[in-house]
This record gives sequence, C-alpha cells and structure tokens, in this order.
Amino acid sequence: MKRPVPAESASALIDEKIEELSCGPGGGDWRGKTLAKVREIIHKADPEIVEEWKWRGVPVWSHDGFICTGEVYKNHVKMTFPKGASLEDPSGLFNASLEGNAWRAIDIHEGDKVDEVALKDLVRAAVALNLKGKSKPKLRRASDKRAD
Repeated sequence: MKRPVPAESASALIDEKIEELSCGPGGGDWRGKTLAKVREIIHKADPEIVEEWKWRGVPVWSHDGFICTGEVYKNHVKMTFPKGASLEDPSGLFNASLEGNAWRAIDIHEGDKVDEVALKDLVRAAVALNLKGKSKPKLRRASDKRAD
C-alpha cells in the first residue's frame, strides 16, 4: 500500500508541476499560470486548506475531506468538486460533469477568465459542507438512555 505524500512534499510537487507547465519548452503555456491562479484563489478562500498529491500527479485540496482537484489536460484545466452536486452554484461556474449525482467540475480553457469571487464562494461552500458532515450528532443507543 502506498503511503500518502506529506503535505509539505505535496505542496512542493504542486510547485514543480506549475513550474514545469509555466516554463516548459517554448516558454511554457497558459495551463501552469491557470493552475497557479486557481491554487491562489483556493488558499485565499480558506487558509486552512491542505494540499495533497494523489493519483500519480493530481493536486488535491482538502479541508476535513476533499474540496477539489486540479487536473491538467491538453486543452483545459479541470477543477473537480467531489460533492459539487450538493453545492449552490449561483454564478454558474460548473460547466462539466453536470449529469452525475455527486461530482461537478469546472473546465477552464485558454483565454478563460476565472471569476475569483465566485470560485472563493464555491470553495467556502465545499468546506462548510465538509464541516457540516463532520459535526453530525452521534446517535445514542437505547441502552445509553437514562430511565425516567
């Protein structure tokens, strides 16, 4: 079984990925800058976000559970929110994986402007959903109840 990558190492691996994309052959491309911008917005939304490195090279941001991933493809950067279907999206950021029961995603293409305020709101809503799920009251067993 693989051991999880420590947070410090995960952050360093994300730094390397951004650097590789931004400064690659021919001066790099827009995907590294986009991933860096998304990462910055996520941390502005919640400074307690933890960075992880999963699935052989996918940045993952968590706070008491997954918030989102930052996948890099040839023609887009995809932010996938595992609990996206449960989140309000009044700005309509979700534009991919709309048919599922749980996941929602944002595909960012070259030239797209990221709505920083709306993305921060979405990240904060995902954190709140994780925290809400964590604070569910424990059910008491019948034997735990006091006799009246």
